[in-house]
Amino acid sequence: MTILEHLGLLFIAILANGFSALAGGGAGLLQLPVLIFLGLPYPVALATHKIATVALGAGASLRHLKQSTFEPARLAVILAAGLPGVLIGAWLVLGIPPRAGEIALGLLTIALGWYSWRRPQLGQAVRETDKTLQHAVIGALGLFIIGILNGSLASGTGLMVTLWLVSWYGMSYTQAVGYTMVLVGLVWNGAGALLLGTFGTVQWDWLPALLVGSFIGGYLGAALAHRYGNRLVKRTFEVVTVLTGIALLAPVP
Repeated sequence: MTILEHLGLLFIAILANGFSALAGGGAGLLQLPVLIFLGLPYPVALATHKIATVALGAGASLRHLKQSTFEPARLAVILAAGLPGVLIGAWLVLGIPPRAGEIALGLLTIALGWYSWRRPQLGQAVRETDKTLQHAVIGALGLFIIGILNGSLASGTGLMVTLWLVSWYGMSYTQAVGYTMVLVGLVWNGAGALLLGTFGTVQWDWLPALLVGSFIGGYLGAALAHRYGNRLVKRTFEVVTVLTGIALLAPVP
């Protein structure tokens, strides 16, 4: 690639990952189609994109950890429940055509945006939730299923985690995005990227621009989330979910 094309990748990465860090997911909405448009086969584009999103998690985490107070118990649940699913999903994507899953995920992602839009007060403040064993088991199962989707599909799963944390665990949008960026963006995506990078094919010479852009975009998006609060994060989440769902439904060239 030429220097101009690398700069173009850098700009796309900053833009895509900035919106992702603000909305709590959706980096693949713009970044993955660009990689495919530039000539990468879908599996190569997906593996390259997954590795780049680790930098998104690092940039956003750096900003969120400055201001957010994370509960160790919740961090452990999200990590323990979701990480096995991520590894299973990343292993499955190497041998299973993902198109049917993308269509289903696209419809579900659009539904998430609609669900949030129809509930104006959702995620605007922290609320109390049940402390029962049943509630904990269902919450962990939901994270495990989303983890499988995260490891195997391109985009939208970070948004699903954000809404799951808001609706099931009673977090505000800003708080949920913080958890999503730290654990999903950094740890989940890191595990999936490691597996895909080991057993799949990666366009390594494109990664420097993508990694730098992802880190910068992640940091800037997280800063905007903290500065403007839950209302902006909620509206961005709703827009990005619908656009991500449409992108997933569109046929891959």
